[in-house]
Amino acid sequence: MSELLYPLKWLSKASAGDRVAHELRMRIISGHIESGTILSENKLASDFSVSRSPVRDALKVLASEQLIRLERMGAVVVGLSERDIQEIYDVRLLIETFVFERLVKIERSELVRELSKILEMMKVAIKYKDADEFSFQDVLFHETIIRSIDHGYVSMIWQNLKQNLKPVMESFILLSMRVRFEEDIEDFERILANHALYIEAIETGDRERMVASLHQNFDDVQEVEDLWKTQQMMSKGVDSHD
Repeated sequence: MSELLYPLKWLSKASAGDRVAHELRMRIISGHIESGTILSENKLASDFSVSRSPVRDALKVLASEQLIRLERMGAVVVGLSERDIQEIYDVRLLIETFVFERLVKIERSELVRELSKILEMMKVAIKYKDADEFSFQDVLFHETIIRSIDHGYVSMIWQNLKQNLKPVMESFILLSMRVRFEEDIEDFERILANHALYIEAIETGDRERMVASLHQNFDDVQEVEDLWKTQQMMSKGVDSHD
């Protein structure tokens, strides 16, 4: 099998089934495995040098994420559509908007410190052109905000989302960031400024500024959507990592 697309350093504690799922997810979302492709358990077991049991576990995970469809003939790749991408960001916007509203009612100084540290790590990742590390810190930044309100049901929803939505979102962000590091590295100054605005909005507790910073972040995502809108561009981002 060709070089893995999913970062090896993120797999240190992963089971064999998880490792297969992570890699297949990346290949499906990037377009390296096209929609309509039939995945064979035996072929995958051979490709990944594992038994069929981890492959079955991986396919069940990908089916729960709706990236594949399990049928008698095997697993049929469904893939990730532009609508799926939009809906992922809709869910993130919905959750983070609610969280921002709750943040104004709690002590935020510790959160500001944590987010500031993460922002510094994002700057280091850009300095060394490490798209994988930047992606990790970017996801951590937003997850730290969500966890900060200590809301039982929001935490439960987020935990449920982590099982099905977060792995897809992480893979999508990772692939798109690899493209952007290759195609438009200068744009990361704007991205850093957006995250700094997040922190400023949280620190001041200004609802209007919070909402503005939140929507500016998601609006910017939509503005650069052409960087990952096609599978060809996504594949280019993956190839540049090999």
